Amino acid sequence: MGLWQRLIDRFTADKKSVDTGDAEALRLEFQSRYHHFKLLLNANNQALEIMADLEMSLAGDFPFGMKFIRSRAMGAYTRVYQIVQHLYELAPGKYKALSSRLDAIRQDLDALVNPRRPASPQGPLILPFSDMNIGHADQVGMKMANLGEMANRLQIRVPDGFVITARAFHLFLDHNDLQTEIRRRIQVAEEKGSHQLYTVSADVRKLIQAAPLPPELESAIMAAYEELSARHRSKVRLAVRSSALNEDQEGASFAGVYQSALNIEPEHLPDTYKQIVAAAYSPSVMSYCLNRGICGETTEMCVGVMQMVDAVSGGVLYTANPMNIRDRSIIINAAWGLPKAVVEGTTATDLFRVTKEPEVKVIQRQIATKEKKYVCYPDEGVCRLDDTGPDMSLASLTDRQAVDLAEVALRIEETYGRPQDIEWAIDGSGDIVLLQCRPLQVVTAPNRMTEAGDDHLPPSLYQGGITASPGVAAGPVHLLLKDVDALQFPDGGVIVTDRALARWAALLPRAAAVVSEKGSLTGHLANVAREFNVPALFGAEGAIERLTGKAEVTVDADAGRIYPGTVPSLLTENLAKKSKALMKGTPIYEVLEQAAGLITPLNLLDPDSHSFTAANCRTLHDITRFCHEKSVHEMFRFGKTHRFPERSSKQLRVNIPMQWWVLNLDDGFKTDAATDRYVDIDNVASIPMLALWEGISTYPWEGPPPVDGKGFMSVMFQATQNQALLPTVRTTMANRNYFMISKNYCSLQSRLGFHFAITEALVGDRTTENYVSFQFKGGAADFNRRLKRVHLVKDLLDQYGFRSEIAKDALRSRIEQHDTATMADKLKILGYLTIHTRQLDMVMANPAMLAHYRQKMIDQIEAMLKGTVHVVPHQS
Repeated sequence: MGLWQRLIDRFTADKKSVDTGDAEALRLEFQSRYHHFKLLLNANNQALEIMADLEMSLAGDFPFGMKFIRSRAMGAYTRVYQIVQHLYELAPGKYKALSSRLDAIRQDLDALVNPRRPASPQGPLILPFSDMNIGHADQVGMKMANLGEMANRLQIRVPDGFVITARAFHLFLDHNDLQTEIRRRIQVAEEKGSHQLYTVSADVRKLIQAAPLPPELESAIMAAYEELSARHRSKVRLAVRSSALNEDQEGASFAGVYQSALNIEPEHLPDTYKQIVAAAYSPSVMSYCLNRGICGETTEMCVGVMQMVDAVSGGVLYTANPMNIRDRSIIINAAWGLPKAVVEGTTATDLFRVTKEPEVKVIQRQIATKEKKYVCYPDEGVCRLDDTGPDMSLASLTDRQAVDLAEVALRIEETYGRPQDIEWAIDGSGDIVLLQCRPLQVVTAPNRMTEAGDDHLPPSLYQGGITASPGVAAGPVHLLLKDVDALQFPDGGVIVTDRALARWAALLPRAAAVVSEKGSLTGHLANVAREFNVPALFGAEGAIERLTGKAEVTVDADAGRIYPGTVPSLLTENLAKKSKALMKGTPIYEVLEQAAGLITPLNLLDPDSHSFTAANCRTLHDITRFCHEKSVHEMFRFGKTHRFPERSSKQLRVNIPMQWWVLNLDDGFKTDAATDRYVDIDNVASIPMLALWEGISTYPWEGPPPVDGKGFMSVMFQATQNQALLPTVRTTMANRNYFMISKNYCSLQSRLGFHFAITEALVGDRTTENYVSFQFKGGAADFNRRLKRVHLVKDLLDQYGFRSEIAKDALRSRIEQHDTATMADKLKILGYLTIHTRQLDMVMANPAMLAHYRQKMIDQIEAMLKGTVHVVPHQS
């Protein structure tokens, strides 16, 4: 073809007619493309919603499990896969690199959220205490490994016994094919919420307890018992204790959450083993795992079987004050009988404080009236005696025993190099027997203040008790005296109970505070309360009587006081003392962080950059952004490529000094003159576009704000760093703003100056389907100024009911399911902001100018919505 003919074709292409048959075929093809485009946009919106959900969860403020991460990761992948397939329908044979990038991301995500189960651990089914040390933690759990370490390395007396190992646990589950079913049911509980924990827990525990032990495992357990009995030349009664591989770790103690069984007959040992394994799926454990970011599906339960110690007295020792990191004295809580009374918080306990240096000695003794104790009876297991007789008011430890205990504890602390939480007993011979040790969590509580020094506080309802966990919280009073009371416990309630029972730990993630008449600093519930940062006041005798009938109270555990109603000044002070977000630093959070890194970051920012390619998509968000941009491009080029003017874009004929181009997807025009390259706003029938346009055109843009020297230099510096921002660089988006419309649909992509905005809306008679989404990014100033502008836009949109999220200097907002008139008003606001936030980033560092423009925009938006202004003609 000659040069002359090509020039003729170029200037006459839009005037060539298409015969009727070809036109009908093209209309059908366009309808098909429009269908795929709408489905692409729908999948795009769903993908962005999931990404916003993931970004919010990264704050770590609410608990989630692996089910949450799997569902969001796979949900995002599925939507992005759909987006890619619809783009392929719009542009067959193009953008093939998307498939390989998408598949690579899928494989990385799958490895994170569906890790292959490791091969069953090797080693023996049974390991005796005499052969154990800390190096066996992966086989026997940290709790039992610590006992082996104390016995064999430090030569400290512990009960004789053995461990049923992690290999035995997997053998039991594999023998009955239980793991898959347990995992499925736990995922259901995570998906449906905490109220399902009790039902799912009961089902899983029944499943485990009904399953038979493999014959080789049962034989190994009973053979180990016979060897234990032979060493002691008598029938040995047993303590059977949990030792999960995730138990007794620093920051995740599982204190009192797993189960122990005491004074067990040997013939009941196989069933007791299954009972301990089943208890790994109790409501307390499942709730603890969910709220501590621990994957409950992968619990591996080892079980320690040891000679039962018939304790004269017992208790818990802390090698440091858990409420004050600067107080290095040793704290011992003791009671008559088994340590169970101390760890479960069911009775008052004796308190001994012992110095470490310059010499180990008792410096404080508080002897309580100990009305209850737990003892071993040969035919009745463990019994609680409610009358301790003349021993009630006597010290359950001598000073010599307290010092001996402290010296043993110091050896353990020195070995581990950190404060320790130690459970101990004194046997009938007066010897010390250590039952457990684990890392101690130490926090710092504020000094207690006197009520006289706080005139702004109301009179307290209660004063006393000990600070078991620091902090201040308010909520409705809920008496918790029996198990059925837990079923009605409200979110944010204040637990008020007579005993600090470990089973109440399941409620701590939902509780504002805990008040218990019994209990000590060293009990299991106190330990877990500190892990969850729930204020707790224990030993608060008479609190039930004082608080019964009170609707809401404020618990100041730091000061040992309870006030009526809500005390805002105390709650405000407490905000500054809150620790890190609940989930951060947990194993589950680490998985979320890695998964989100493959999903949410947006690296492809500039469509005009040479790096804006399918091969450069590193995340699902990149693919989403790339596909959205290219789908718009493919829709606009259809009419031009096929010389089909009926579906070519038309320039909007308006007196605004910007180019606006409109592609009619279906019924967006009242009449459609195929050969006319322009369209008037009066010929537009699209409900959402007309609303957007009213916001765009009501007030003419008055030009950039007066900018100070720093703002100007910020713009110049950013422009030199990113050449695409220079106004002299010609790009496709620099000169055009694109509308794609039908009667009820509108998508606007705009680049006005230095910022990008995408508005999309579906507005019609079906209220439940109506939505408006808005994305905003960019600017010419430095990052801090751009970020301040994004926050300004978010604040304005929040006032009008939008739901917004900010990621770096990008904003995403959405509103949905309102009637047509309401949605039109929201679009007017977006149209206004699209125009009038131009170049405001340059003055964001000037508070006075920022306040001026903010108020000006609010006033103009209000006037526009009320209809008290008239459209002002724009000057060309």
